[in-house]
Amino acid sequence: MIALRGICKAYPGVNVLKNVDIEIPDRTIFGVIGKSGAGKSTLLRIASLLEKPDSGEVYYDFLRVDTLKGKELLVRRRNMGMIFQNFNLLGSRNAAGNIAYPLEIAGLNRKQIAKRVDELLDMVDIKDKRKARMSELSGGQKQRVAIARAFAANPQVLFCDEATSSLDPQTTRSILSLIKDLHSRLNITVFLITHQMEVIREICQEVVVLEKGVAVESGTVDAVFNEPKTQAAREMVHG
Repeated sequence: MIALRGICKAYPGVNVLKNVDIEIPDRTIFGVIGKSGAGKSTLLRIASLLEKPDSGEVYYDFLRVDTLKGKELLVRRRNMGMIFQNFNLLGSRNAAGNIAYPLEIAGLNRKQIAKRVDELLDMVDIKDKRKARMSELSGGQKQRVAIARAFAANPQVLFCDEATSSLDPQTTRSILSLIKDLHSRLNITVFLITHQMEVIREICQEVVVLEKGVAVESGTVDAVFNEPKTQAAREMVHG
């Protein structure tokens, strides 16, 4: 379980997160939805230990982790995978090279890397794109490369930062289907943020509605969709 307790974060001139409390159960697909500027990306960065809160606490399986530093923090981060809206791939490398990058950093030898890259390419169904440059791939194929790279180190948690926002509806459905399948097969926790209610409806089991840095509503997706209790949730559900 990931637990965020009383999370506050401010930048000059703006309070981004205001006393946010969230619990992400193990092996769920958990969504945070909100409009632009709601604080979603900051919340994800704090949950994934890329950023520290100004106040509040972050727990992984009842162990406080927001205070970790140095080697302990790096070890904890290796248990996480991350995919982004803009893919964050290296244009100088082909698909296999992008997937291999975190394995190289981890110190695996060439034989180990080649075997793992083959497994990952097969896992996301782009084995035929092994040697393709990033400029030769579609948006959906780039995101599959990014997903494969995120799974290189067998993470326990996958963080998704608006991972389908730049994709067309059909490609979005295929990427969500892939994430859903990997979640089921690998028994991992998925924590995603989005402004797209259809993404929440398609893939998530639980959801939090974030508005102006405040978690205004939470519950199962069915409950929030069928009986939204706040104006913010009603606006997200009904557009």
